[in-house]
Amino acid sequence: MQTVNTLGTLREAVEILRQSGPVALVPTMGALHEGHLTLVREAQKRAAHVVVSIFVNPRQFGPNEDLDAYPRQMAQDTRLLEAEGTALLWAPDVAEMYPEGFATNVSVSGVSEGLCGASRPGHFDGVATVVGKLFNQVRPDLALFGEKDWQQLAVIRRMARDLDLTFPHVDAIIGVPTVREADGLAKSSRNQYLSPEDRQAAAALPAAMHRAIAALVGGEAAGTALAALQSDLRAAGFHTVDYAELVDAASLQPLAAPGTAPARLVVAARIGTTRLIDNMPVG
Repeated sequence: MQTVNTLGTLREAVEILRQSGPVALVPTMGALHEGHLTLVREAQKRAAHVVVSIFVNPRQFGPNEDLDAYPRQMAQDTRLLEAEGTALLWAPDVAEMYPEGFATNVSVSGVSEGLCGASRPGHFDGVATVVGKLFNQVRPDLALFGEKDWQQLAVIRRMARDLDLTFPHVDAIIGVPTVREADGLAKSSRNQYLSPEDRQAAAALPAAMHRAIAALVGGEAAGTALAALQSDLRAAGFHTVDYAELVDAASLQPLAAPGTAPARLVVAARIGTTRLIDNMPVG
């Protein structure tokens, strides 16, 4: 695996790879776990070469979020990617990604405004800006993202569509189903912040979501099912539920009940010092 840290070297390396087949991009912020590696493996099925980026993006952290505390483990991440047969690791520093005088912001209206966008102002602007740059830097044939952050995936798809980014077909941004622990908790770099007690209690999140989905599919009104979900989470030890909503899978607009269009149950809740997010299909 080749590791590059400058844009000029990256573009030269990618062009060499592209001569022998399609290139897939897996953007990450590092602290890799099985969820990230699942994206890499799926990318390898779909392209000749896989480029993984590792960049802890300061522009998507809010003023009350500790950028410095975000886990960084480049040596371990490098070993994991090498073991998976990754072709290229793109690991720029902040000055390379945002040179002096950088003044551009990508903002995606609509899908970015509710849910996590409401409680984390500016977060999705930071996501859209850095992912837009990564798409232009690598110029991949396809890119893969985990479905765990469904709103992020919706924002990226909307941005790519609106800005006519140069993918060969409309479905080149691929969502990969969430990888879960044995007890159902979605794998996340943030899980390592959980105390042993909180980690055990956190399994209540996917369990409560499954109960709510069963109720919704059974015809219960969304308001009733979502209220029960929130009650279950608080009883399990979650001290705050930022949101628990049934939404249209594409527009993220709230729904009163599942319909014919794809729907998702989306939840964000806090336990201890950790904010967990999850989503599941409904129907």
